[in-house]
Amino acid sequence: MGLELGKINIKRFADGEIYVQLQESVRGCDVFLVQPTCPPANENLMELLIMIDACRRASAKNITAVIPYFGYARADRKTQGRESIAAKLVANIITEAGANRVLACDLHSGQSMGYFDISVDHVNCHPVILDYLASKRICSGDLVVVSPDVGGVARARAFAKKLSDAPLAIVDKRRHGHNVAEVMNLIGDVKGKVAVMVDDMIDTAGTITKGAELLHQEGAREVYACCSHAVFSPPAIERLSSGIFQEVIVTNTIPAPKTHFPQLTVLSIANLMGETIWRVHDDCSVSSIFL
Repeated sequence: MGLELGKINIKRFADGEIYVQLQESVRGCDVFLVQPTCPPANENLMELLIMIDACRRASAKNITAVIPYFGYARADRKTQGRESIAAKLVANIITEAGANRVLACDLHSGQSMGYFDISVDHVNCHPVILDYLASKRICSGDLVVVSPDVGGVARARAFAKKLSDAPLAIVDKRRHGHNVAEVMNLIGDVKGKVAVMVDDMIDTAGTITKGAELLHQEGAREVYACCSHAVFSPPAIERLSSGIFQEVIVTNTIPAPKTHFPQLTVLSIANLMGETIWRVHDDCSVSSIFL
């Protein structure tokens, strides 16, 4: 964007409390606070809230919370009795802190945008991944896009449409608990194909690795894993580096893991986010970026 980062002092007190002080005037400015609420999620979320509050009290004209990875997004509904809908709660507290707008990347579900009582611009990271896949010059006739679960079919279908209308396959699974998944069967044909698995995030990698195992059993020639958010909770690294994937392609919505492995490719969304921020600032269309 050709701009310098705003100066801000963030530190921790001895008791763990967070201190934030802006080091320059933001009075009358459009402020864009970039803060993914990735692990440690609670620390990063609280830091974001205090930064928003500091900007509001310093008379910023507009405050946009730029959240490349929106933590708690998976808690978007009640799946059992007496549960919280934490995604809605987090949306409420970001709004109450003083944000005027949220700019988020690849939310886990579309309904999360409706949890905010302020404007939300949804950034799709797929163009970055699609450009990279195009550079690999894989024959379109060899491609099949795979959704690792039924819930991700719409995402995978949109991805396949951009890849010369590649065919679609679906891994049908049944979940037996949090962070535990069991693959059941495959809907679609992957025999002799280059399978591109698409998901919004990889957490423990249980879903996507079991899906990849099934794809190999069904005759897939190569399997690629693509996602926007590399959460990589243990034992994700061990699973992903086992050799089952030709390549694991992620973006840097979450800072890249310290432990890299040969198959890992991390793509930058800096240009995409920069263009989106400029358009928000200039009151231009954001959705046209992703057409």
